[in-house]
Amino acid sequence: MSKFLILLGGDLTVTPRLKQQIAGARVLAADSGMRHAAGLGVVPELWLGDFDSTDAALAERYGHVERQVFPVAKNMTDGELALHEAYERGATEVILAGAFGGERTDHTFLHLSMAVAQTHKGRKIFLSSGHEEATPLNYGKTDFDLPEDTLFSILGFEALTGLSIFGAEWPLDAVTVPFGSSLTLSNRVKETLTVTLETGTAILVASPVSVAL
Repeated sequence: MSKFLILLGGDLTVTPRLKQQIAGARVLAADSGMRHAAGLGVVPELWLGDFDSTDAALAERYGHVERQVFPVAKNMTDGELALHEAYERGATEVILAGAFGGERTDHTFLHLSMAVAQTHKGRKIFLSSGHEEATPLNYGKTDFDLPEDTLFSILGFEALTGLSIFGAEWPLDAVTVPFGSSLTLSNRVKETLTVTLETGTAILVASPVSVAL
């Protein structure tokens, strides 16, 4: 297994859980995502993007890191470029850190949909802001290592069928969830959380109970 951590430009809270999740990962930074490197105690092996969000102080601090510079006018975001680079370097598991928040809701949506697309290709991918984390749902059963009382929601990109939730305050058993329904929002983990999905595209977003460093 080759685990990669990609630093993105969204919000990031450094927690013990996140530090444990990224342990042993190779690191890439996408543009202003480099600002998270110090807090996580990592130095990326590559810094890439168009650097339109990187200030002079950050550029000087990490001037020793190898860079790939792209034009501002391009067909991919810096985050998507970093994801492709991780797979080029042999990634079998990817963590997108700083994948939520910030000023760009469109980027947050892209990160969620990008992760779902990679999961459908059989790749393992996970998103985190430290405070929130997201895991795309595979078809069949998925087990989660979320602490008890964690708030979670399942967001569907289309209608879901055969959705079952066990180990939660509000379990479901092989239900159909119409697209746009709020049925699967704001649940809580009570035991080991297990989710089963027959058809549809969805992602589980959770807010683990954790303490910042």
